[in-house]
Formats: sequence, structure tokens, C-alpha cells
Amino acid sequence: MTMSALKIHPSVDGGVKPGKAGFAGGTLTCKCKDNPVTVKLEGDVAFNHVCGCTKCWKPEGSLFSMVAVIPRDKLKVTANAQKLKIVDESAAIQRHACTVCGTHMYGRIENKNHPFYGFDFVHVELSSDEGWAAPEFAAFVSSIIESGAKPENMGAVRARLTELGLTPYDCLSPALMDLISAHTAKAKGVVAA
Repeated sequence: MTMSALKIHPSVDGGVKPGKAGFAGGTLTCKCKDNPVTVKLEGDVAFNHVCGCTKCWKPEGSLFSMVAVIPRDKLKVTANAQKLKIVDESAAIQRHACTVCGTHMYGRIENKNHPFYGFDFVHVELSSDEGWAAPEFAAFVSSIIESGAKPENMGAVRARLTELGLTPYDCLSPALMDLISAHTAKAKGVVAA
């Protein structure tokens, strides 16, 4: 597998685009053709990154999601809020998704004791506005195995992330995290034993 053949995320596959200083924000729109959910973000995002976890919404065919945070008081649902539903009410991040197209519009933490309380998680690729802060790193890289990525391709995935300037991060060493995630994926039947 060639590095350029790896589909990390459509927003970074052709290279990471820099953000614009002083970017004022914009609107996120779900994938519905009729009556889409829209979310207004007043200001730029922080800690934009690609994420390999199994909870984040990913575009079709992508190994990673792209997610950032914004203060919750800077996010407002501006159209069709009635279409939103929390995906998993037991999760720390309450991901609000469109019930028609399935797009995750924002994630909110309601636990005031959580270290990220006060920030909402958003996917800026849902905006046609240009200038959002660029993704800076890759998180939970080994977790893509739990979504069906082949463990033997992890070296190439990390190399591609590094080539894109998105430093890959995991807990423990990458090889140990690959083993842990491969074990979990095998137990779930996602990867052949």
C-alpha cells in the first residue's frame, strides 16, 4: 500500500491547509439535501486534529474523523434543531447527530467535573467557510484497527500522518496499542482472528 493511497480524511488527503489568522467562524451544515441542520460557530476552533476513535463521526471511506473544540457559548444551532438526537447518552461526549442523515453536528460534555467541560466538539469540514484552524496532530491512531483497519498497515498509516505533519499519538508505545486494539477488534469480530 502506498502512503498516498491511504485515505486519512478528505480534508487532509491532499495536504493540510493552513488556517487564517483572525478567522471569525462560520456555519456547519449536515448532509441532508432538504431542511439541513445548521450550527453557527462564533469564532475559530482550537485543537483541531484527526481522530481514530470509534465514537467520532467519519466521512465515508475515511480512516479518521477530523474534530476540534470551541467554547460551548460560541455554538448555536440555527436551523432544524428538532432533527438532532444524542447518539449515545452514556458517553462522556454527548454527540448530537441528525436523525435523517446521521451526521454528527456537535458533541457536548455535560459533566461539570470533566476536564473538557465548557467545550463543544465539532467537525469543521461540515462548513463551506474557509479559514478554520488547521489540524495539528492525530489522536487515538491505534483505534482505527477497531473500525476495521488492518494492523499490518499501521506503520504506513503513521508514516502518512507524519508526512502530512500530523504527529500520531497513542497511549503506551504504538506497537503495544496496536496489539491491544487488534485484540479488541478480534474479540468484536471486526478483524479476522
